[in-house]
Amino acid sequence: MSKENIYAGWDASTVKRFKSWQMRTILVSMIGYAIYYFVRKNFSVAMPGLTAQYGISNTSFGIIIGIGSLIYGFSRFINGFVVDKTSSRVVMAIGLLLCAATNFCFGFGVNISGLIVGGYEGPDFISVLILVMGVTSILNQYFQGIGYPPCARLLPSWIHPSELATKMSIWNTSHSIGAGAAVLACGFIMGSMGKDMSADPHVIQTIASNLGLDPNTADGMKTILSYAQHWDAWRWCFWLPGCLAVVGAAWLFIGLRDDPRSVGLPELPGTSTGKKDAKGKSAEHSRFLRAMVWTNRWIWTLCIANVFVYVMRMGILDWGPKFLTEARGMSIEMAATTVAIFEICAIVGTIMAGWATDHIFKGKAHRMCLICMAGAVVFMSLFIFLVDIPTGISIAILAMAGFFIYGPQALIGIASANHATKDASATANGLAGIFGYVGSFLSAIGIGYIADHYGWNTVFVLIISVGVLGAITFLTMWAAPRDGYARSNAFYEKLSESEKIEAEAKAGDLNDTDL
Repeated sequence: MSKENIYAGWDASTVKRFKSWQMRTILVSMIGYAIYYFVRKNFSVAMPGLTAQYGISNTSFGIIIGIGSLIYGFSRFINGFVVDKTSSRVVMAIGLLLCAATNFCFGFGVNISGLIVGGYEGPDFISVLILVMGVTSILNQYFQGIGYPPCARLLPSWIHPSELATKMSIWNTSHSIGAGAAVLACGFIMGSMGKDMSADPHVIQTIASNLGLDPNTADGMKTILSYAQHWDAWRWCFWLPGCLAVVGAAWLFIGLRDDPRSVGLPELPGTSTGKKDAKGKSAEHSRFLRAMVWTNRWIWTLCIANVFVYVMRMGILDWGPKFLTEARGMSIEMAATTVAIFEICAIVGTIMAGWATDHIFKGKAHRMCLICMAGAVVFMSLFIFLVDIPTGISIAILAMAGFFIYGPQALIGIASANHATKDASATANGLAGIFGYVGSFLSAIGIGYIADHYGWNTVFVLIISVGVLGAITFLTMWAAPRDGYARSNAFYEKLSESEKIEAEAKAGDLNDTDL
């Protein structure tokens, strides 16, 4: 269906009102989801400060991030079912409010651990602190998993499949906007807030020991002082975003509506799934999910590809600040700025990938994903193997990797929504989310361990290899259709025929009884 025919049969006032609500839905959910990232990606910027103060290892952080990633994936899956049966607006607002609560708790994690142990030093305190951080982080990741399923349900209800890749890729920049703004804000917090403890020799020795630095060298002392002058700044990386999340929850609840029918508008032409009853039946919906999700080969291929995409994406996003400070010698502020530049380029790349999907590949997102994965592999290879180059060029190469890697991350959600149709999009995206965050789990656990035992170069060689596997997986989807609406209508036609035959059989039984 061409763009001019999307609103066929509607009068001008209805089209105007629909477009207004469509834009409102995109903007409100986009800003709301960006705020989710403020109470999620703050952890990666706080990690260097936590290591400096408490000596927490990369392996411990990797375990926390990895388990949290699995919990996040399962949360998206579970809440996909919830959202397909209830209010997207309410669920999304509640999820952000709960994320705010866990961030406040994280900021007070030291106090909680101190109360449990009865002191603020020693191995017992550190062990309890890691446990408290782990539990709080896992809870936060579960609540984070509430954020995306409502969007996966909302947007296909308001945007036609022929425009979904372009408009949803613009929406999907909320990931990069939120993550980029979060690391910039938290980088500023880490470099400007906290207590100045640089005159305390005990603090200097603690940081030197935890980071393995020699305070007698100029470079070592410079790094030590950068943390000593901002002691406890990491706490504000959780408290301030938590306050923003409370405001964001109210913004979502007030600004969103679930679908066009909830504001008296018709559903988009050409997006009928063939379902006769708007509310549907539980048994019927289960059969629909089986046809559109559980036995849909294209959904499963997208899920497998999502593992590889997330290993690359989260490997850079979660570990970027640590890698750049430890392996490339950057300050935490410069590392945060570099990751933010990565995210800015990801915004441009995501929009370009969506545009190319609709205008070059006619809505077939999997084809654009192949191009993006190949580009990400090329630039990640350049980044890791070209070490002796100016810092500016190194940052530019990493930024280009961001330009390409976020395309598949966005387009897999779009392709899943299209193939499952709007009536099963949240469930399909939830399933894809599980696979994605299995990849994130493997990335977190693997990177933490490999970085500690084999070095950062080995980490990125592994990430590049995973990118090649992802490209091969997308290649197997080359012949897939754009969406699953034909499949959906065929399902309901077959279902209607079955119900008709069943009704006729029952009627025949009644007639026989009467005789």
